[in-house]
Amino acid sequence: MTSAIQSLITIVLFIVMLGGLVLIHELGHFITARWAKVRVLEFGIGFPPRARVIGRGKPPKYDADRPVPAPPALPEGMEPGSPEAEVFLRSAAETEEASRGTLYSLNWLPIGGFVKMEGEDGDDATDPHSFSRASLPVRMGILIAGVTMNLLLAFVIFTGIALVGEPALGVKIGLVVPGSPAAEVGLATGDTLVSINGTVYSALPGPQDPVADLRALAGQTVTLGIIHANGTPEDIVVTLRVPATPQQGALGIGKLSATQVGTVSYSPAEAVAVGARRTVDAFGMILAGLANLGHSIITNPTVAPPASGPVGIAAQLGTVLWDFGPIYVLYMAALLSANLALVNILPFPPLDGGRMLVILLKSIPRFGKRISLRAEQLTYAVGFVALFTFLIWITVFDVARQLGGPTP
Repeated sequence: MTSAIQSLITIVLFIVMLGGLVLIHELGHFITARWAKVRVLEFGIGFPPRARVIGRGKPPKYDADRPVPAPPALPEGMEPGSPEAEVFLRSAAETEEASRGTLYSLNWLPIGGFVKMEGEDGDDATDPHSFSRASLPVRMGILIAGVTMNLLLAFVIFTGIALVGEPALGVKIGLVVPGSPAAEVGLATGDTLVSINGTVYSALPGPQDPVADLRALAGQTVTLGIIHANGTPEDIVVTLRVPATPQQGALGIGKLSATQVGTVSYSPAEAVAVGARRTVDAFGMILAGLANLGHSIITNPTVAPPASGPVGIAAQLGTVLWDFGPIYVLYMAALLSANLALVNILPFPPLDGGRMLVILLKSIPRFGKRISLRAEQLTYAVGFVALFTFLIWITVFDVARQLGGPTP
């Protein structure tokens, strides 16, 4: 397969993956708003400009007792009571009835989607089912639902990987120290350590580390699962030494390299526990990464940041896909979903967390009334410009990395 075709597949996969994660996020807002009887004007797949209207949903049941609006004025020259007037008024009534249902649209920019709710900008005080008229808990619940969906998706993907079987980690031995426990039991260069006391290790990132476990078991007798260089498996019992120096190992092996050897299987209950742990670990890892990014921006804004933007993520996705395979791509998708959840909960307009902060501030007696609609919309606009500027800034470094030149 040529590099051009690989690049094209990577770009398509990146768009589908990122778009899917954003769409799942927006689906959380949509489902919660519908459940809370908040009017959803439009659910869009992709971002405008609009390509086509997919359809329109039925008017919600809570509109059954809605007052019938006054009929529109007849066009000039149309006689009241004429067949033409009756057709016009009937068509207008049907149009008004249909307009109360959610519009489903397909848009040209194929990344994610959006949900447009009645009064979401806080400027509607007439429709009792508008977002601005909903109670504080309902509005907060609608906004946090997107974050919840992304965390749930990350958990589902991590759990699914564990159920299917994670790649197992083997440690290939490149050096056996003479006189060490490894040498005494006949381990040789080219052998691969696959288990310790029956524990098989996952190749996916996590707290498990066979080398660290060997050091932790120093002085004890353990059973090592070994695959010899000729492919023969063997369980070897060995008594580990207590290292005399920090540089000395408990087993006496070196020049180690990671390799994949089969899979790690979990029961359904274990898979759920693994999925929950990996979701929590991913959230914590991303939080630490954001802290490092913030420190880098403040202290060295001209140095390449310890993070990647869309270009860098797409490049990493290509490396993962072609070098490691689909399981690792799914793992990366789960990490990105957790990342999207954490980023959106940050109290920065126009992200969900920023909108939640504004809503909370506006709910404070006396103080909240001082925040005008214009000030709120200006806050969102400034936040959007700042966010877009940040994406451009980090993309410059991404492009420089891909071109192989010095970063700005």
